[in-house]
Amino acid sequence: MIKAANYNIIGKVIMISCLIFTQALYGCHAQTTEATKSIIPAAHQINDYLPLLKDKRVGLVVNQTSIVGSVHLVDTLKSLGVAIKTVFAPEHGFRGDADAGASVESGFDTKTKLPIISLYGTNKKMLPQQLENIDVVIFDIQDVGTRFYTYISTMHYVMEACAENSKRLIILDRPNPNGMYVDGPILEMKHQSFVGMHPIPILHGLTVGELALMINGEKWLKNELTCEVTVIPVKNYQHQMPYSLPVQPSPNLPNDLSIALYPSLCLFEGTVISVGRGTEFPFQQIGHPELKKYPHTFTPVSMPGSSTHPPYKDEKCYGLLLESKTYESGLSLVYLIEFYEAFPDKTAFFNNFFVKLAGTMQLQKQIESGFTEEEIKLSWQNELESYKAIREKYLLYE
Repeated sequence: MIKAANYNIIGKVIMISCLIFTQALYGCHAQTTEATKSIIPAAHQINDYLPLLKDKRVGLVVNQTSIVGSVHLVDTLKSLGVAIKTVFAPEHGFRGDADAGASVESGFDTKTKLPIISLYGTNKKMLPQQLENIDVVIFDIQDVGTRFYTYISTMHYVMEACAENSKRLIILDRPNPNGMYVDGPILEMKHQSFVGMHPIPILHGLTVGELALMINGEKWLKNELTCEVTVIPVKNYQHQMPYSLPVQPSPNLPNDLSIALYPSLCLFEGTVISVGRGTEFPFQQIGHPELKKYPHTFTPVSMPGSSTHPPYKDEKCYGLLLESKTYESGLSLVYLIEFYEAFPDKTAFFNNFFVKLAGTMQLQKQIESGFTEEEIKLSWQNELESYKAIREKYLLYE
């Protein structure tokens, strides 16, 4: 049980240590004026959510990004006597070491002995029996602000399960490293899948907390259910602020550049082009064994924990190495159009996954028809303006 008398003393000690750690960690990106101090993710604000857990049986939806300072949220809450009953793990697992798309096994955490239930694979949504001994669920996972990053799909199903089983959900919000952009085609719901569940653009410009409010407000849960959600906001954060993640959010997004390139390069996962899985620079280089006119080369190899079976394993690929000095952040179609034009067999360039990632058939047809990036982006604008008006209703940050 949590001892209420210890809230303030323990909370203040941890908050001070976390604030020092956070300022050291994020200070290189956050402005240091009086108006804008260091960004403080919600998980660090223990005094704001610990009272909500008093005498509650708690379930946690977390992964390797769920840290308070340098300590995992699970360990932090256990040290404060919170009655954690179950840990739920998204794609890549509780420790974040499973390949993209790989099966995530349920079991027990070796450190805490807590039961781990996978929310990836056949069990994407919590079952009623998995919530029987839980009063409140905490969601604390770092997102990267793109529609096809599956952590927000997991959040959707968590919200739905909580709504169906009358469980309260607390979202510990974190900054969106791509939060300054709103761009891309709006998902057509006939193409809904686990890599695209909502009628939002590829770059949606929301934190997970803001998106949860939108999911509720727009009645996107099954049967138009509403989840009882409490969002603990990030302190001192605005969408235009750059944000460098302290922990890589998934095995193939190892640094800031890969996270910035991800919205543009992930579309290549629906084509024959490699995005560098199985190398030291995933989502920072693109290529194919047949594109020998390009000077840059890389050879994917098996890398268990990130890419055990990468495309073109042990084959030399020719393409481009993308660097920050040559890349403008946001959503770029330049590389996609260039590589389509360069690939010899255009009928084999796209696969069925591309439409799921794009959320529409139109983008593929436009590229095949020779549209320029400017022409394609212009075709999105009316729908994007309508989306931005909806987005405005749910913003927690400027």
